[in-house]
Amino acid sequence: MTENATNATITCEKFLPHAPAAVWKALTDPDLHARWWAAGDVRPVVGHRFTLDMGDFGQQACEVTAVDDERLLAYRFAEGTLDTTLTWTLHPEGEGTRLVLTHAGFDLDSPLGRQAHEGMGHGWPHVLNRLETTLHG
Repeated sequence: MTENATNATITCEKFLPHAPAAVWKALTDPDLHARWWAAGDVRPVVGHRFTLDMGDFGQQACEVTAVDDERLLAYRFAEGTLDTTLTWTLHPEGEGTRLVLTHAGFDLDSPLGRQAHEGMGHGWPHVLNRLETTLHG
């Protein structure tokens, strides 16, 4: 896994020994999504609005902005507070998938933006590990 937390963007990359279809399902099926990250009615439909239950961080409003089946899913995350964008890109690699997460748009001039950037920079690798565990499950 690689991680880069510069220029108000976090990028994490992880090889998963699962086909892109399986990884895509984990990213877009609400029941699976709740097992590795957060509960919410995520769906791969541009314009779909949903909320993610982030526990102590509350309900976070999201809107899907881009979909390319089994290749790319992007959505606005935490609209009205963080106003960031999550982009999941799937690259077939051998028998598996290289998953790249880009979390962009942090406002480092605000205390909330700085705190979220730092916290999520440390947290995303753990979330991707839980995704891998869920896929193995």
